[in-house]
Amino acid sequence: MADQVQLRGMTWDHSRGFDPMVATSQAFGERHPGVAIHWEKRSLQAFADRPIEDMADSYDLMVIDHPHVGEVARTGHLMALDGLGRDDELAALANQSVGVSHRSYEFDGRQWALAIDAATPVAAFRADRIETAPKSWSEVLTLARAGEVAVALVPVNCLTNFFGLARNLDFTVAEHPDQLIARNEGHQVLELMRELFLHVDPRCLSLDPIGVLDWMGRSADGPAYSPFGYGYTNYSRDGYCRFPITFADAPGIDKNGPRGTVIGGTGIAISSTTEHRDIAVDYAFWVAGAKCQSGLFFEAGGQPGNAVAWEDDACNAASRDFFRNTRRTMESAWLRPRYDGYMRLQDAAGNIIHQFLRNEFDIETALDRLQQSYLESRS
Repeated sequence: MADQVQLRGMTWDHSRGFDPMVATSQAFGERHPGVAIHWEKRSLQAFADRPIEDMADSYDLMVIDHPHVGEVARTGHLMALDGLGRDDELAALANQSVGVSHRSYEFDGRQWALAIDAATPVAAFRADRIETAPKSWSEVLTLARAGEVAVALVPVNCLTNFFGLARNLDFTVAEHPDQLIARNEGHQVLELMRELFLHVDPRCLSLDPIGVLDWMGRSADGPAYSPFGYGYTNYSRDGYCRFPITFADAPGIDKNGPRGTVIGGTGIAISSTTEHRDIAVDYAFWVAGAKCQSGLFFEAGGQPGNAVAWEDDACNAASRDFFRNTRRTMESAWLRPRYDGYMRLQDAAGNIIHQFLRNEFDIETALDRLQQSYLESRS
């Protein structure tokens, strides 16, 4: 149709990130004749790294992750979603947030995206290999010494694991502009990470959570357990992989429980330069809403960010109770820093911890470099 309204969207390259956007766009177009939303995708690494300003001039809709919102608030490349006459809907979405998912897209008093996907590092295990997931760090180490554990240790996951362990121990992280973490506390966290790494396959240094889950779910002799990895309901659904994965709450140090893992997930955002503001807003609020999230969005392979879907019997039945089994971890997850400049720290600090685990320098050097990278990101 020559007069058809065309919107472009950008999301991330995984069935969980792409398929539900295509399905919801098709359904939205059927409800709104003359409207077509076309989604493109980028790699997971590009999703984490590519600045939003590089996309905002080319796309009407973007699926983003929240660490970028500090930059967004400064540059104005995204439309704020408050003040649009949808306060009741925003309040409902805030009340239906899993953990801090909704709040993670709020910065400087404005709402820059709506949570459509919720995730945090949780445990994953092969139910055909072990009966239950370890709940304590000592149990994780026992299983690791038996050669049954894998953990994602590409640089960005090195950092989220570092943060998660620190917060589980109730250590202060990045709350003061002049200190990332107290020296003795950072030392303790790195020692914990090094102890676990000594008992896992070195290939973990090249694996992200998807890589670990592929290894677990597609290889008969793959690892039986992973303590920390951003959950993917896809792997818990029948037919997705040879050995379906069961997810559980993350372990805690001592008796601390699963608290402190680093909130992830994605939100849907709208470019401030879009020529189709009302249509884009309608679509975004519909996709984030409880009915779509617990229905079409999940059925198309999505991992909802709305608590109504997390409590839904059908969603849980189709995913080996993924949502109920990991809800405690989600509700106690930590919101990482989002200040303008944080992405510089995320890039640098992840590499530093990765190099430390590869034994390129000692723990004191690692702590020095982490602190310096933090100061530079704050400058």
